Amino acid sequence: MMKPFLKEVAEDLVAQLKDNLQHTAIIFNNKRPAAYLQNHLADIIKKPFWSPSFFTIQEFFALSTNLKIADSFTQFFTLYQQYNKLLKLSGSNVMELHQFYPIARIILSDFSQIDNDLVDADKLFKELEDIAEIDHQFDYLTAEQQQFLKDFWRSYSEGKQKRQQEQFIKMWRRMPDLYHAFHAALKEKGLITMGQVYRQLATGLATVPDFIQPFIDGKLVFVGFNALTQAEALVFKLWQNQGKALFYFDIDTYYIADKIQEAGLFLRKNLEKTGLHNALGESKTLIKATIKTIDVYQTQGQTAQAKILDQALQKDYPLIENNDGPGKVAIILADESLLLPVLQTIPTHFNLGLERHALNLNVTMGYPLVASSIFGLADLWLSVQTQMADDKLSVNFKEVEAFLSHPLTGISAHTRDKIQLKLIAEQLVEVPVLRLTGQKGLFELFFSKVSSAAAATLALQKVLKYVLEQQLENKILKQTETELFVAVIKELNRLHDALNTHLNAADHTNELPFVLSIIQRAVQSISVPLAGEPLQGIQVMGLLESRNLDFEQVYILGVNEGVLPQINISPSFIPDSIRRAHGLPVIENQDAISAYMFYRLLQRAEKISLVYNAQTDDNNTGEPSRFLRQLEYESGYQFNYLQHQQNISTESKIKVEIKKDPQVMGILNKYLTGEIRLSATALTTYINCPLQFFYKYVAKIEEPKEVAENVEANIIGLMLHWILETFYRELVLTHPEISKERIKQQRKNLPALAERAFAKIVFNNENHAVAHNGMQKVVLAIVEEYANIILDYDENHAPFQIISLEKKDQIAFKFEVNGAPKSITLFGIIDRIDQKNGVVRIVDYKTGNDDLKFSSIADVFDTNGNNQNKALLQTLFYTHVFEQANAKEWVEPNIYSVRKMRKEGSLFIDSSDKTQLNGERLQAIKGEFIEMLRLKLAELFDENIPFIPTTVETSFTYSPYVTLCGI
Repeated sequence: MMKPFLKEVAEDLVAQLKDNLQHTAIIFNNKRPAAYLQNHLADIIKKPFWSPSFFTIQEFFALSTNLKIADSFTQFFTLYQQYNKLLKLSGSNVMELHQFYPIARIILSDFSQIDNDLVDADKLFKELEDIAEIDHQFDYLTAEQQQFLKDFWRSYSEGKQKRQQEQFIKMWRRMPDLYHAFHAALKEKGLITMGQVYRQLATGLATVPDFIQPFIDGKLVFVGFNALTQAEALVFKLWQNQGKALFYFDIDTYYIADKIQEAGLFLRKNLEKTGLHNALGESKTLIKATIKTIDVYQTQGQTAQAKILDQALQKDYPLIENNDGPGKVAIILADESLLLPVLQTIPTHFNLGLERHALNLNVTMGYPLVASSIFGLADLWLSVQTQMADDKLSVNFKEVEAFLSHPLTGISAHTRDKIQLKLIAEQLVEVPVLRLTGQKGLFELFFSKVSSAAAATLALQKVLKYVLEQQLENKILKQTETELFVAVIKELNRLHDALNTHLNAADHTNELPFVLSIIQRAVQSISVPLAGEPLQGIQVMGLLESRNLDFEQVYILGVNEGVLPQINISPSFIPDSIRRAHGLPVIENQDAISAYMFYRLLQRAEKISLVYNAQTDDNNTGEPSRFLRQLEYESGYQFNYLQHQQNISTESKIKVEIKKDPQVMGILNKYLTGEIRLSATALTTYINCPLQFFYKYVAKIEEPKEVAENVEANIIGLMLHWILETFYRELVLTHPEISKERIKQQRKNLPALAERAFAKIVFNNENHAVAHNGMQKVVLAIVEEYANIILDYDENHAPFQIISLEKKDQIAFKFEVNGAPKSITLFGIIDRIDQKNGVVRIVDYKTGNDDLKFSSIADVFDTNGNNQNKALLQTLFYTHVFEQANAKEWVEPNIYSVRKMRKEGSLFIDSSDKTQLNGERLQAIKGEFIEMLRLKLAELFDENIPFIPTTVETSFTYSPYVTLCGI
């Protein structure tokens, strides 16, 4: 392997500084490289020595002020107060906290960039109505920068402003005053932003100007910097001129000499424009020093990128085991969302020969809280409190069920089942809070409503501390989870202090929802470091963390266009043209930074693997990064293109059949002895699919009951039946003759009947008081409309006479099984029996998409056919049972299908000749029905014919037994 960059730095530092190394400050962009440089220094010096001081650039610059760096919450609240002061002065309405928060984040980011790049805020935010002013007020800008300004302000010339532009101008005019007021307010509190620290240091206004005095005998060493802010460039140049600083830039001729290579954009600026000197001398040729081979993996799917590691890492195990120095194998995540898939893929051990070794893994990114069950619990609490924020005294049952099943709550199975059964029995879509807090313990803590915005953080802390103590007592908590608990509680403490300070300064009684959202944002960014050795094993890190580090074997995951480089930039109120005019960062800057980090990783690596997701979706173009395309075109490297194919196999259909063994026949024989009656629904279930009949009526496997948040279709059907039965029963109490006028008069009670029906069907009590939610009101309207369709039809066909409602009848039906006579009890509940013009009618109400057309009775009974008609089968069943039980003939089956009866009526239609099913034709069909029924029953009770599924897959569309049927 080529000599690592940090080893070159270490050798040069030892050679130049010798004993003054201890008086030296070494500054990096991030903390990660310090351990590597210390290791290299120890290897070179080979004896105990006084270590230099290590800093990140922000830590080092912060030494230059005696003010405390303001945290993000303090900055937000301070900006909010100052912004509202300006609004009041202008006579405008003040903004609420929740309205201002997204705006504040953008403003604070803009202010930080303005300070970092030493831009004059007054001039940047100056409104230029006269384009000519640009020439003399901004004569220090280049001609190109002046043109950017002119183009922008021309779009705002008088008479052309739209409403959005007017709003922008109002905001723009406030910015200079807000900028100064914000920083002044922080200073009064003894606070400062990091951007202001940069500005003051660069402009000679640092409050601790001699902060570098401890390092006067040594040097200020800046290692591995690339893109510099204007403030950094100015300070660096000053210290270089004073002989106080050394700069170590990691440069390759490949991109520094090529003026159009974006990777070298900032380094060329540092060396040529700023005039900084590289202590390592001229750039080296590293990327093209040898012809390297790059493996390019194309995967199908985001997480599939991690799966290549299982096989690819196996050839690296000897390299890991014979670790004679830092920097062997690194997995770089250009897309940091791949962290968890990577951790799940990399094994904990590996085999080398006959020996099994532990695989050391160091994750510099840390384990994110959002991936843990702790965040799930905190997020659930926030959701519960958000629901109760508007004085709501109940919680949606889904939150309650999530709480009961959460692994950290420690709710016993007995308690969980007891509560869930109660929810189902009472159909509690909204669970009263008092019933939950009455359970005491964690229930009381979790579901007690937060009294105020300021108390929210303390309430969540109490919940988490209770769970933490419970988990520790039971000794079931892992180290990482313990650290996450502690980190969250610390963050909540910090947030509580900030909120307590600022929320008491004004009346924010209505800001609880905002505070809850702030809590969520605060905790979801938390992560804790995973145990690992930074100088051994496999290093997993993001692209930013790889700065200054070199590895023999590099895997870069997420090498997709749009990810590397990223196409999204932080939102800003400063338009692009004005940013360009004042030298503020633009999208090209981000591209150049990403390009440098990418190419730098290739400089000393011996083996490189690039992985990208070729699957196109809403979040991914499926295209590899243009950096890869550039390498293919100009590097001269060899590329191995590998398609990672995941084995995808569909499960073949399992042949499921249930033989009618003695146990099964024992249950079926109960039908033959009269102990169990056969209903029309059971018969249609068997004809539709014999196997489903077995599961439902023989094995008696029931669908799991659950709380119905949205009323199911069968509930609507039951409500309609109850309404119509009650509607006509009340009329029949006076007289069975039903006239058009009586129906019209009774319809006034329909809305009240619908509400009683809902209470009866859902709560089994028609007098149950229900506060209907939005969806339930929609259901009531649907049921009323369905009832009106039927009543309209009845009005048009009145008068008629009601004979019976919801009549229950049963008969003995004889048939043969393999020549042996058998008898079964057929049972039915008939919705309505009426008589008109001397014809007795069976009326069956249907709310589904039931068809009035049929092809033949044989097709109706065909289990594997596509022309079944359940409605006809059921009404013929009811007709036969009624006729036999009541000694009637010529009874006519009718179906009131609410979706079709307005156009098609209520009589079934033979699709072969388009004739209605009545009269002599009906009598013939009744005979065919009886014969087919006997054949189907002979099949059902034949012990030699097993229960098998139908071959018609649409029969399983709404079936709860679909998986049991091998589909």
